[in-house]
Parts: sequence; structure tokens; C-alpha cells
Amino acid sequence: MNTLGYAILGLIDKNKITGYDLTKIFNDSVADFWSAKQSQIYTELKKLVDAALIEYEVVIQGEVLEKKVYSITTKGKEELNTWMHEDEPPLSQSKDVFKLRLYFSEQLTSQELCGKFEKQLEKCQLLLTRYTIKFNEYDSTVISAAKIGDYLLLKGAIAHLRTQIEWINESLVYIKK
Repeated sequence: MNTLGYAILGLIDKNKITGYDLTKIFNDSVADFWSAKQSQIYTELKKLVDAALIEYEVVIQGEVLEKKVYSITTKGKEELNTWMHEDEPPLSQSKDVFKLRLYFSEQLTSQELCGKFEKQLEKCQLLLTRYTIKFNEYDSTVISAAKIGDYLLLKGAIAHLRTQIEWINESLVYIKK
């Protein structure tokens, strides 16, 4: 099974959920470290149902709308548990268009390069603000087991963004010399 399948299993293990709600989670809560398109999610849901790792119940909403509410099976819980106990794969390099363009920065003037860095700085600062607001909602002395992952990921993302912002600011100083 691919990693998206395990991500979906983990999310369904947290709560019974619809495909629509899974898509919302991938666009919001986990978007900063994992992404999936709606078509990928629904394809994976079908595979997980076929493998008997999840099941669904059709629920009528309103007068006509049917929706499938997915839940994890015992077999799915076992599969998720096995995956959770595996060793981590080697660190991978993420695809970063900004850094790829930076590699070819001789194509840009110093002013254009500064403009790229300044736009990246703005994006990082906005994201840092968003994460900090969400992080501050936690009382760091009492975090439930269900929320510890989110808390630790936010803490790591904030540290990463602060480092990224520091690097961007240092780069801007260097370019402007």
C-alpha cells in the first residue's frame, strides 16, 4: 500500500469520516506535510474498501443526498499499527520550486532575485502567523494523546519557518551587498 493509503487509514482511525471531509483535511490540517488531490483520495478509498481495511455506511443527509461515512476495520487497524512501527525511510528532499529557481538565479538581476526572496519571505511570515495562532490554542502542559501529533508538528513547522525566515533575511542582505 502507498503512503496515501496509510494517511487515509490514520485519519479514518481518528474519526469516522466522509470522502469530502477527508479532502478538506488534506487541504487544511495535513496540507503542510502531505498533499493529495480529491481524485487520489477517492481512488485510494475504493482500494481500501476492496482490501477490507475500511468499510462505509451510506447515510442520507437531507431528503436526497447520500454520503458514505467510512470507518476502519480491525484488519485496517492492524495494517496501520504495522506501518506505524516500521523504521522511517531515509530523509527525502522535497520538491521546492523556489529553491530550484534559486539554483538558476544567474538568469535574474539582483533586483529580481531580491523580489523573489521578498515574496517568499512574505509567504513564510503569513504561514508562521497562521501556525503560531493555531499553536497558541494549545495549553502545552495538558495535551491529549489525540492532539500530541498535531502539537509536535506545529512546533516543528514553526521552528522550520523561523529558520527559513532567518535564511531569507541573510540572503537578502548578501544579495544587496
